Amino acid sequence: MSKPSARVRLADAAFALFDERGYEQTTVDDIAERAGVGRTTFFRHYRSKEEVIFPDHDRLLTLIRERLQTSSHSTALVAVSDAVRLVLLRYLDEGDLARRRYVLTSKVAALRDREIASVARYQRLFREFISDWMGDPTESASLRAELMAAAVVAAHNHVLRRWLRGEAADPVREVDDAMREVLALFPPPGAHPQSTGTTVVAFRTGQDIEALLPSLRNLLEGEGAQ
Repeated sequence: MSKPSARVRLADAAFALFDERGYEQTTVDDIAERAGVGRTTFFRHYRSKEEVIFPDHDRLLTLIRERLQTSSHSTALVAVSDAVRLVLLRYLDEGDLARRRYVLTSKVAALRDREIASVARYQRLFREFISDWMGDPTESASLRAELMAAAVVAAHNHVLRRWLRGEAADPVREVDDAMREVLALFPPPGAHPQSTGTTVVAFRTGQDIEALLPSLRNLLEGEGAQ
């Protein structure tokens, strides 16, 4: 069996030390020493000990953006579902590392803040894409795009947390089901709410939509994308 890469050894060493000593008490030098590498090698792979904990959000956001950009107007919502599945699969691939991160970020306030900031980046990307897809510059449409993006991210986070807690036997199926629930709430622009063949909640005014935003934002800010 080949030796794990330096990047993997550093991550394993970091989480082991965080468990033993606590996050605040662990230094970059401690992590490098435990992994059997020098500081230079550490900083070749990570910019800080905080970065060891989180997945490569920049790369993942790029992959999501590329998937969204390959869609047409008629396949835009399929692309959104595919992008959400892509994020979930990234966490599933991490396996135990993702679960250890979940435990750690639940304990350290600074890491929760970092996770919440990451959630906001994903939501902004989806909101911008959905807004372009809607092609409607009005404030009402902007609010609807915001609400839809928040619902997309909240659905993903709900399934991800269930998997992290060991409650989801088939998280990919669950996230696909969750996305169908979300998208059923938002018929395509110009479509009659009853024409999709699914149960749809019709928002008749911007005020109706705005009334729901605080609860969705509280959900995201309270739990993050963990």
